[in-house]
Amino acid sequence: MIQAFSTLDFLQHLSLLLLIVLCSWTFVKRRYVPTMTILVTGGAGYIGSHTVLQLLMGGDKVVVVDNLDNSSETAIKRVQELAGERGKNLTFHKIDLRDKPALEKLFASQKFNAVIHFAGLKAVGESVQKPLMYYDNNLVGTIVLLEVMAAHGSRVFILGYCVWLAENGPMHRGVSYWCYESLWSDKARSANDEIFQLFIEEMCRDLYQSDKTWKIILLRYFNPVGAHQSGYIGEDPRGIPNNLMPFVQQVAVGRRNALTVFGSDYGTKDGTGVRDYIHVVDLADGHLAALAKLSDPSVGCEVYNLGTGKGTSVLEMVSAFEKASGKKIPLVMAARRPGDAETVYAETDKAERELKWKAKYGVDEMCRDQWNWASKNPYGDASNPKSRLSSLKINASLLPPAAKLTGVCLVFEIPIALNLFLLAWELGLKHFSAEASDWKPWKLLNTCQVVGFTESLGMGGSVYQCS
Repeated sequence: MIQAFSTLDFLQHLSLLLLIVLCSWTFVKRRYVPTMTILVTGGAGYIGSHTVLQLLMGGDKVVVVDNLDNSSETAIKRVQELAGERGKNLTFHKIDLRDKPALEKLFASQKFNAVIHFAGLKAVGESVQKPLMYYDNNLVGTIVLLEVMAAHGSRVFILGYCVWLAENGPMHRGVSYWCYESLWSDKARSANDEIFQLFIEEMCRDLYQSDKTWKIILLRYFNPVGAHQSGYIGEDPRGIPNNLMPFVQQVAVGRRNALTVFGSDYGTKDGTGVRDYIHVVDLADGHLAALAKLSDPSVGCEVYNLGTGKGTSVLEMVSAFEKASGKKIPLVMAARRPGDAETVYAETDKAERELKWKAKYGVDEMCRDQWNWASKNPYGDASNPKSRLSSLKINASLLPPAAKLTGVCLVFEIPIALNLFLLAWELGLKHFSAEASDWKPWKLLNTCQVVGFTESLGMGGSVYQCS
């Protein structure tokens, strides 16, 4: 009798164990089945790539569209690696949003549950110099995207964009989600990029008013910084950075000599401008929260601020980065830039209340992760300039034979320097310099001195010997 009871007890426990294993296995298998298919435009960029990773880890299938004007496909590959098995749910298409036939073909090939729109140019200075290019890229690209979405019955849309504010407007402090009209002031119009975003925002409002089947969320945010905790993806701007932290990190790794601080006489505690910095992973999570909110039947066209709701000065941010990196950041104090605001931080109560979202990371974590990324990737997505540009064709005849023998590199103050610059790496030369290039890796070395002068194809340049 005792033996029979023990056997029965054993069988019951075994059955329970098998049931637990079966349920666990089923759960694990289901976790990797995509729940939604999301199109992310500009998904190879800084904010886009982090959002794509969070979407994948949340169980969604993601399709990225990017023209790679200011990004790299390397970021997509790294996101796939970070996502592990879920990386198979990511596909990439190199498409410019203004290419309507290509976009039509993509939408005809599959259905999307939602579109998250990051694609666009955002350099304020460049937008002033080349307004037509920005109107064409940002406005026309968005219009084409919305047209194609409507034609294919896809009407769930999230627009995320950075906000740049003019001085002394009602949005100057504690920026409210509803108070956007102040950006139409004369001072604000100097920042054309902001006007482009407001045009797009108004387009979305008008679109919803004309067709209430659309579900749209507009996300405004301020100064994204930091990187994924792995240090495997992060911000990789081309050319001269437009934002504070990429500039700081380039000084820290030796790519630039010093950080220029514009304005040290503001009415803030240390005289420098105050901004609302937000960790890029918090920002990515904010987009996921917005995506979840779109399942609410009451959502029409809503606007939310994503930020910490706290201001940090330039000098406070630099100090935090120095602490995280152990590097001293040389500073050059300069005059204020026209139109720069003194203090800007977001009012986030609506996002916290309705999206159930709140920033988790502080300035210390932002700087820690920014340095982790920068120290592992001093030249961004590519470990060095050679790998970043190795896809370009190089004309070996442009480099005199003497350079191959002596191990020197040429510096031409003309565009053709780019070919010489690349060829030096292809030939295995240790160091190089190119005045036409923004990169000057030789500054990381001990010494580089001019040892001669030469001409190639009638164009002169200095010859450097580097140690």
